[in-house]
Amino acid sequence: MSKRNANGKKQKLDRGESLATMKKVLHYLAAYRVLFVLSLLLAAVVVVLTLYLPILTGRAIDLLVGQGEVDPDGRLPGILLTAGIVILVTAVCQWLMNIVNNHITFGVVRRLRQDAFVHLQRLPLSYLDRRPVGDIVSRVIADADQVTDGLLIGFTQLFTGILTILGTLVFMLTINPLVTAWVVLITPLSLFVASFVARRTSMLFTEQSRIRAEQTALVDELIGSHKVVTAF
Repeated sequence: MSKRNANGKKQKLDRGESLATMKKVLHYLAAYRVLFVLSLLLAAVVVVLTLYLPILTGRAIDLLVGQGEVDPDGRLPGILLTAGIVILVTAVCQWLMNIVNNHITFGVVRRLRQDAFVHLQRLPLSYLDRRPVGDIVSRVIADADQVTDGLLIGFTQLFTGILTILGTLVFMLTINPLVTAWVVLITPLSLFVASFVARRTSMLFTEQSRIRAEQTALVDELIGSHKVVTAF
């Protein structure tokens, strides 16, 4: 991970600075720890029910024995009812999880921006003179959104991803242990690919943030200071 100084040169962030930054961000999230735990619980319910639905579908298909022999034991209505309940509960939990996540995200963004504005009022004028206006605006607006979205969505996706992998393996193990063994052998390859992509995209996101700051500075100068630019 890297950052840029006032002259635009890249500086490497050591592990200690990264951990310190993460602790500061988690401090904002601590105020919403109850909602965060609720979001994780809803995500767990969504994952479990999503994995359970294909099993119900398979049981319904197994009842189609052949022509004229559909559901001889009369179990199909019960399976369809259960599947409908599972779909309904999954949709409701997903909807509630999105509401909770949005509440946490907007709350953290508001606190970040409030603290940023308070901090800007205390900075010396020399600091503001050395940095483009667009860079500061981009940090307060765009970067704050990215930090909170990345933090919250990252934690949620990590949790749901782990649950999905573990749940899939458990369900597959009960159905076909041989296929489960092949999946376990192939999974490290997908993790390697994901790690490779994450390292490459991290540099691109850093460059994207720099370009966005330059664009914001240009727009602020040409539009916000239109009269001054026209006069010269």
